[in-house]
Amino acid sequence: MRDGVPGTRDPAHRRPSSASRTPSPVSPTVQLSSTPQTAADAEVQAALKARGPVPAHIACIMDGNGRWAKARRRTRVAGHREGVVSVREITEACAQIGVEHLTLYTFSTENWHRPAAEVTALMELLVRTLRREAERLHDNGIRLHAIGDLGRLPARARREFDEALALTAGNARMTLTLAISYGSRWEITEAVRRLAGEVRDGRLDADAITERTVSDALLTAGTPDPDLLVRTAGEMRLSNFLLWQIAYTELYVTEKFWPDFRREALYEAIRSYQDRDRRFGRVAEG
Repeated sequence: MRDGVPGTRDPAHRRPSSASRTPSPVSPTVQLSSTPQTAADAEVQAALKARGPVPAHIACIMDGNGRWAKARRRTRVAGHREGVVSVREITEACAQIGVEHLTLYTFSTENWHRPAAEVTALMELLVRTLRREAERLHDNGIRLHAIGDLGRLPARARREFDEALALTAGNARMTLTLAISYGSRWEITEAVRRLAGEVRDGRLDADAITERTVSDALLTAGTPDPDLLVRTAGEMRLSNFLLWQIAYTELYVTEKFWPDFRREALYEAIRSYQDRDRRFGRVAEG
């Protein structure tokens, strides 16, 4: 990941820094949307937690925004905007049920090859979303994290990221990781390059390299591998996402487009996860 240098902004539009902002107490409940959680939904969540283990780490390939919009004769950008609503609801529901890590495939390295107008619109949407959601995440104790080649982001988007990351850095209820300008092959290549440099400089013995060494060289170092990977829109592929990390992750594919993937669909994915026997290559006992 390249380190960017935060620029300056008009002070009237600058979010208070994490150092100067008086921290607000974290609410015992989680509410990112304008609508409070219903009693019925709280009961569903309680039943889900009583039913079996909740995945500690859920990763999502958010696919189908464009097809959702096309089916409604709307623009692709409108589909991306509606997808943000799903992001908010899924993040809220995950934090409410005790998921510790949520990783969302937001923008891949391949997405840079989309039409310039769509890329520009996506970056503008990212800026507006970060500006609007950062305070909500912070007030709900959610830490924002990012993985990817952030140096490729436009300067304004990078500044918003830097401010949101700093604001939420001390939060511990859940970590929301956005994989943006991210590709797993790029990530692995960068890790191999760094390890090769350490071997060349005599700081690492090549014979001492283990799977742990490689894992620690990845952008996800310190984050547990996903327990559950959700892919929307029915596509049966991984699309260059967390290829190393999902070796033993349970996969769940739904035909729903991402803008239609809301908390009820999330609960169904978790129930599917709970019904599986995770053996990690071992033989089942009994």
